[in-house]
Amino acid sequence: MGVSTTLALILSYAESLIPAFFGVPGMKPGLPNLAVVVLLGLGDPVGALAVNVLRILLSGFLFGSLYGILFSIAGAAVSYVVMLLLMKSGRFGIPGVSIGGGVAHNLGQLVVAAFVVRTSGIWYYAPVLVAAGAVTGFVIGVTAGAALPAIRAFVLTES
Repeated sequence: MGVSTTLALILSYAESLIPAFFGVPGMKPGLPNLAVVVLLGLGDPVGALAVNVLRILLSGFLFGSLYGILFSIAGAAVSYVVMLLLMKSGRFGIPGVSIGGGVAHNLGQLVVAAFVVRTSGIWYYAPVLVAAGAVTGFVIGVTAGAALPAIRAFVLTES
């Protein structure tokens, strides 16, 4: 758990250095979600949730803001539930689960943004954010899927 949390925190820091992804303010590639997707792929949903929450709180206090924590928690909560349901359905591989998580994360953040800015105009960002969530979710999912066999082998030899 410590290694996964550290990896997620390092990826959060790296992501915080990206000023604007695809020119859209606030959009990030979701690099820290790699640790969460890997843990879900290893069959550890409780660990995935713990790493997700710890990473958001730690990175928010270290390189973010209270609003950043609020938006991240909203997106992560929706994303986690969607990924867990997709994983439990058995119908989706790691990339599909991650795509669902990426899209859900962005929609969760849009809901919070709509409440914060008190305008429905924020929903004009939805198509761009859904597409970005799908693309970045796919990349994170493929990366996690490629890493999982080596991680499983390592975990089995260490136990």
